[in-house]
Amino acid sequence: QVQLVESGGGLVQAGGSLRLSCAVSGRTFSSYGMGWFRQAPGKERDLVAAISSSGGTTYYTDSVKGRFTISRGNAKNTAYLQMNSLKPEDTAVYYCNVDRTLQSLVRRPLHEYDYWGQGTQVTVSS
Repeated sequence: QVQLVESGGGLVQAGGSLRLSCAVSGRTFSSYGMGWFRQAPGKERDLVAAISSSGGTTYYTDSVKGRFTISRGNAKNTAYLQMNSLKPEDTAVYYCNVDRTLQSLVRRPLHEYDYWGQGTQVTVSS
């Protein structure tokens, strides 16, 4: 059973930065793609960024390109999301998850994921 623990959220002013972390257990971390998702109040959960198992390939949704950077530390079984130039519309609960490939993270319907962590709240004030 996979366990996902997100951390690093908080309250920040517009233009500020935060770094989220996702600790993973129950999977051979280095063999899986990692993704960061977010869910704003009243909205669906969406994929924000993803990274391949090697870290060599990344994906970003258009609204965060140039501002967010996904990375991973395979030795620490941890994925990261560096968020810069934050905007009020980035306010959401952020979640991470694992999948076989980066392409799977981009294409898989969210209801097919059996496990989610508790998420970490990011609030950006204007």
